Amino acid sequence: MEKKVYSTDGNELRTINLDDKVFGLPVNEDVIYYAITNELANKRVGTACTKTRAEVHGSNAKPYKQKGTGNARRGDKKSPITVGGGTIFGPKPRDYSYSLPKKEKRLAMKSILSLQAQEDRLTVVEDFTVESGKTKDLVKILNNFTKGERTVILLKDDDSLIKRAGHNLPNVYFLSYNRLRAHDLFYARKVLMLESAAKNLSDFYAEKEAE
Repeated sequence: MEKKVYSTDGNELRTINLDDKVFGLPVNEDVIYYAITNELANKRVGTACTKTRAEVHGSNAKPYKQKGTGNARRGDKKSPITVGGGTIFGPKPRDYSYSLPKKEKRLAMKSILSLQAQEDRLTVVEDFTVESGKTKDLVKILNNFTKGERTVILLKDDDSLIKRAGHNLPNVYFLSYNRLRAHDLFYARKVLMLESAAKNLSDFYAEKEAE
């Protein structure tokens, strides 16, 4: 697959060949769904906690005698049907995280990259950084490619300067080529991929397939 490479000013520079094994695959919607669901589940904190009737504070004495009052039989004030009583089948702290097979996760990432490329949301930009680390300098570059929509920038490495410049931009996300996130990548309306990141992605997934 051929893609144009643009300068930071938005001008066309040259073309680049993207590996069809990463950017030209048929889109597998099932594995994309599994990968996104897995990421969201792994982010859940799972600290919600309610008290059962054995844990709430209160007396164990019967509130009134068993017979003769006309009321239903009552054991104690901690009964779940009483205000301030315990909770039936309430949530308890738990771990929602689980693992996906590595091959399935890699296929999901490649499917999302292929989907973005096929829908023309993927733009290859020459390698750049923001030496000043200032937001305004990054925004000046982004304005040549996006109009404020949700944007993901695929980096060739962990560039702290460009991340600092975009730290307070609410719709901009940064992903390193070897640490992709399915949720951010799938819901991005624009994906800006550095030229070196394109090569690194192809090499990274080719190596993984060879293992």
